Amino acid sequence: MSIFKFALKRSFQSKTNLLFLIVLPVLLIFLPSEPDSWISLPYGFHYFGVVLLFVSVRLAVILLEDRQQGIIKRIAMAPVSNLSYLTQNVLAFSLILLLPILLLISGGIFYGHELYHTGRLFLLYVCFAFAALSMSLAWVSIYRNKETSFLVFMVIVVLMTLVSGIMLPIEIMPDNIEKVAYSLPTYWYNKGLTAIVSQASLPEFLLPLVILLAFSLLFLLIGSKRKIV
Repeated sequence: MSIFKFALKRSFQSKTNLLFLIVLPVLLIFLPSEPDSWISLPYGFHYFGVVLLFVSVRLAVILLEDRQQGIIKRIAMAPVSNLSYLTQNVLAFSLILLLPILLLISGGIFYGHELYHTGRLFLLYVCFAFAALSMSLAWVSIYRNKETSFLVFMVIVVLMTLVSGIMLPIEIMPDNIEKVAYSLPTYWYNKGLTAIVSQASLPEFLLPLVILLAFSLLFLLIGSKRKIV
């Protein structure tokens, strides 16, 4: 069995992963929208970025388990390079992350939500999912204990969403905090949502996506520095 197929199989064997990948996105579809709220999209579509962060680290922890248990040594008879191992896992995890994105958007269309521009929303979710996955891979690459890695990452996710305009309006943040938020993928995810709702021009919409992809490349470079065994 190839590393790619093995990664897909393991990811769907976890009941917790299935909860995040299927059940939670379906539940998010039915969250309402408030016309007078500072959140213009339905709540489930606004907070979906947080779900993508949780799913990404759940998937990335699989690689940490491989390091702990030496599973990679039993995947194939021939030696596996670090690049091949990482690439196939990233491709598998990226494909998996498309599932909740497609579920949420198709469900939102069927349910009749105002999504403004579904094509742009899909692109934003995909770019942010890749950035979240890359950040998670970089994060677990510096840890040897999966419980510690996961718990600390959860704390960081909460802080990121608080200061970047997902949980609270970015306008109420002090200037210093807002400047820090510029360096977070969650800030550019929120900027992308704002561009979609305001029906901004194509260049204005593409800017957050380009920055999210730049974050992805940076985090992948950091994560790839760690050897698999």
